[in-house]
Amino acid sequence: MSDGCCGPSAIEIERFTPLRQTSDLPVVVIGAGPVGLAAAAHLAERGIGFLVLEAGHHAGASVARWGHVRVFSPWRHDIDAAARRLLEAAGWRAPDPEWLPTGAELVAGYLAPLAALLGDRVRLGARVTAISRLGYDRVRTGGREEAAFLIRLQDGEELHARAVIDASGTYTSPNVLGAGGVPAHGEGDVFVDHALPDVLGADRATYEGRHTLVVGAGHSAATTLLALAELDGTPVTWAIRGGSAGRTYGGGEADALPARGALGTRLRGHVESGRIRLLTGFFTQRVRQVPDGIEVVSRDPSGTEQSITVERVVSATGYRPDHSIAGELRLDLDPILGSTRALAPLIDPNVHSCGTVPPHGVDELTHPEPGYYAVGVKSYGRAPTFLMATGYEQVRSVVAALAGDWEAARDVRLELPETGVCSSDLAAAQEQRAGLATGLSGGLLSSLLPLVTVPGTGGACCG
Repeated sequence: MSDGCCGPSAIEIERFTPLRQTSDLPVVVIGAGPVGLAAAAHLAERGIGFLVLEAGHHAGASVARWGHVRVFSPWRHDIDAAARRLLEAAGWRAPDPEWLPTGAELVAGYLAPLAALLGDRVRLGARVTAISRLGYDRVRTGGREEAAFLIRLQDGEELHARAVIDASGTYTSPNVLGAGGVPAHGEGDVFVDHALPDVLGADRATYEGRHTLVVGAGHSAATTLLALAELDGTPVTWAIRGGSAGRTYGGGEADALPARGALGTRLRGHVESGRIRLLTGFFTQRVRQVPDGIEVVSRDPSGTEQSITVERVVSATGYRPDHSIAGELRLDLDPILGSTRALAPLIDPNVHSCGTVPPHGVDELTHPEPGYYAVGVKSYGRAPTFLMATGYEQVRSVVAALAGDWEAARDVRLELPETGVCSSDLAAAQEQRAGLATGLSGGLLSSLLPLVTVPGTGGACCG
């Protein structure tokens, strides 16, 4: 064995001299969705230079992908406070505060005007592929905190930043169809639709008259099932891992968000009438193309198999964070959820519903890499307990910390649905105006959410 290949001798790692003071650099915000643009609004209010990088070709690109979906909460809960102040100062008039917007209305009525107001500080078509420290990989320590962040874009351009607020979300990294968290056998060989297709609009011809299987127990699954049930001559099957659908049905009329309660009530009615066939204890293990469609096979933990052959498959199994762009940063991720370790016990879906998640801010979002913060739904990792209102308070706290206002950063306050954020008459009124609200993201919802326990229902929901 040659000398120096291993052992206790220290390796000298050189320090780099910063090219310029990082305080002269902007804060880079990744993602121009609701939470990313809220961060930008708070940075603008505090006079901190910033640049928003959006991979899509317009603000709210991911929201637009479910633009046909109506959200659960009214406009008065969908707009960040700092964003509202900036917009109103420029002459913007807020939409009807009691209206439940669609994703498309959220973009057109709020996100697009806010991005336009921020001007060239929002760069579109700018996909981030890597974040590092200038001159430092994850191993190098000496002088690390003084080094600027390096952000590399897909086209090869590299930018420098004093801090990074990652609000890139999870919409582009859905969970797999396979029940164990790994792809089902053959999943990559068979076309599987992901959550929230526009069944009654642009995608109608794809589904009408075709037997469709929807896999998943969250609100995106419920939304798709209700839409499919409206298509005549279209068989619909719903597969869930649980032994009952109580978690998805929720509290019905007792639900804290009436629009969401109506969603569960209608879905239960379709299942009980036989319009939607429900398969329980379904653990997707393999899929394959067969002459008369797609065969989907379940194998439960005991080894018992069941199968179904359909023409279309919709995977509504939720989302997971993709931390690969930050692979050279020092992240302290909870091994279960993929959030920060400090945040994990506060959002654990085995313990909390979204309405019981305590207020949290910069302290719970801080990683060992100073100046890097994942916020919004990405900050929650795999926990489906995220509220958009929580994301707005997260970025308010983080930006206050970046401004050195630690008193404001740690004064975290949040009112969640269990405290009564909506009118009990709102859902019925909205149905008269525009139809049932069957939303997922936007408003107070941005991820698949478990149900708040309601006596007599055996389920849980939040929103």
